[in-house]
Parts: sequence; structure tokens; C-alpha cells
Amino acid sequence: MMPPMLSGLLAIALYLLATALLTAILLRGSDSGCLRGQTLMIGLAAVVIHGSLLYSSLLTPNGLNLGIFHAASLVAMTTALLLLLAAYVEPVENLGIAVFPLAALSLGLNMLYPAPHIITSASAWQLTSHILTSLLAYSILGLAVLQAILLAIQDRHLRNRSPGGFIRALPPLQTMESLLFQMIATGFVLLTLALVTGALFLEDIFAQHLVHKTTLSIIAWAVFAVLLWGRWRFGWRGRTAIRWTIGGFIFLMLAYFGSKFVLELVLAR
Repeated sequence: MMPPMLSGLLAIALYLLATALLTAILLRGSDSGCLRGQTLMIGLAAVVIHGSLLYSSLLTPNGLNLGIFHAASLVAMTTALLLLLAAYVEPVENLGIAVFPLAALSLGLNMLYPAPHIITSASAWQLTSHILTSLLAYSILGLAVLQAILLAIQDRHLRNRSPGGFIRALPPLQTMESLLFQMIATGFVLLTLALVTGALFLEDIFAQHLVHKTTLSIIAWAVFAVLLWGRWRFGWRGRTAIRWTIGGFIFLMLAYFGSKFVLELVLAR
């Protein structure tokens, strides 16, 4: 069996190879389908290796190890997996150009700084369900913000009447917007479930060590709720949708990783 360090380096190399191939396909502006399929398989191989490494380090006899770099690596791996699954039914594989390097970076940081943060009660299914829905919400809304950034680039090129280069390889603007709101709607439902399970299963979601996380998560939920309402009621799209998506995601990331950064790395709790 391959040593964990070599397995990690192999996963990082595969992530970067998949990134390079996706970039080449995008810049070329066309693809026969064969190279695209091979690239997705390379990305999937990286995710499988990544997941196997996380499995052994996350699950401990005392509970779940959700230190900041373990958590970041888990979110990045889940995001990459969701992207690969979605790419077989929707034209979203170009997001891998951003997702795969982030997954490689998170895995590298986790290998270099494997600081543990054990959640001793994680064996309870209630807390596990809360963690799972939170993880999926972060991952899907992370894909949504990358889609929003790509949509902003595409919109800018079209407004400047310069739809050349890689822009020609992207789906039509309307399709890109539709995909964006599908991601936001799915992530919003999962974020709602995460907040509900947190309120039901955690003793006090406004406890001192959770108040910032809870408050920022609620603000993020409200931002995405307003965005979806604006889309339904007023047909919000384009730059308005992009700004609200990025804003909501910033609050969400501050809620989780901002809190963990302060608690674990600054206050060393």
C-alpha cells in the first residue's frame, strides 16, 4: 500500500494535471469529448485518493477530527466530487480550473499542518447530520460563487463585444445563469437544513463559541433568500445576481472558516 505522503502527492499531481487539461480545452475552444472524459476521470482519481486519505484522518476513536485544514480539505474534496458528478449532466466542468487547484492546495496544507480538533460527540447521528448538510451547503454554494465569477467574466466580454478566445467555449449566457440559480437554490435548501438541524440538535447555537458562526450563517441565508426572491419576483440576473451571490458566500465562509481560524489558530482553542 502506498505511503500517505506519496498518495497525497499523487492526488495533488492528478488535480493539477486535470486543471492543465481543462485549461487547454477551454483555450482551444473545442473538444471532441474524449479528452474531456479522460480529464474528468483524472479528476475523479484525485478525489478518490483524496477521500481515502481524509477518511483515515477524520475518523478517530474519540470522534471527528475537524481541524481547520482537515475541514477545508474535506469541503474542497466534496466540492470537487460534486463538480465531477454534475459535469456528466451539465456543462460545468470548466469550474474545475478553480476547484481542482484549491483541492490540491487544501490537501497540501492538511498534509503539512495536520493539527487535530476533535469533536467528541460526533458519533451522535444528530450532530453528524448537521455537519453533513453544512458541508454540502458550503460545497454547492462554493460552486455557485465560482459559476458567478465565470459568468461575470463572460458578461464583461460580451458587453465589450469581444466574445473571442475561451468565451466561445462557454455555454450561452442564459444557460450559465440558469445553472447558477440551480446551484444557489440547491445550496439554499441545504443551508436551511443545516441551520434547522443546528437549532434542533446543538444545545445552544448562540453559545459564546458559536454565536459568530450562527449569526454570519443566518446573514448568509438571508442574502441568498433575498436573491432567490428577487429572481422570482423581479427577474434579477446578470451583475445583480453575481454581486448577491458573492456577498452571501463571503458571509458563509466567514461564518465557518473565519470562526475556526480565530478559535484554532489565533486563540489556539
